Amino acid sequence: MNISSVVVQVAQKDFDGVLEILQNAEFCDYHFSDKSIGKIIVTVEGESVDDEIKNLKTIQSIQHVIAADMMMSYSEDELDAEIKKLEGSDPVPPILNDNSVKAEDIVYNGDLRKKDL
Repeated sequence: MNISSVVVQVAQKDFDGVLEILQNAEFCDYHFSDKSIGKIIVTVEGESVDDEIKNLKTIQSIQHVIAADMMMSYSEDELDAEIKKLEGSDPVPPILNDNSVKAEDIVYNGDLRKKDL
């Protein structure tokens, strides 16, 4: 299951009509809106990214929608795959177990402010 939030931008003069469509739609769930800035927040979901994109395109095709963009996404399958990768990997990088490597030769890139570019 995939779930994504979508921010919909609408002109204030067209806001109420688009809001009503989204509140009653089967292809998304309405969560929040602010007419003063013309933004409506909905979520779309589907079994695949293609399902989500289809719903996003449906929102984008609504008359008077200026823009509709995915902001955050959750993919159950991708999360499960990443968890399996983490569980199956050694938390210690191989270089740290290699006694032939001198500590001063190990390059640390964890601090981006001091990283040599």
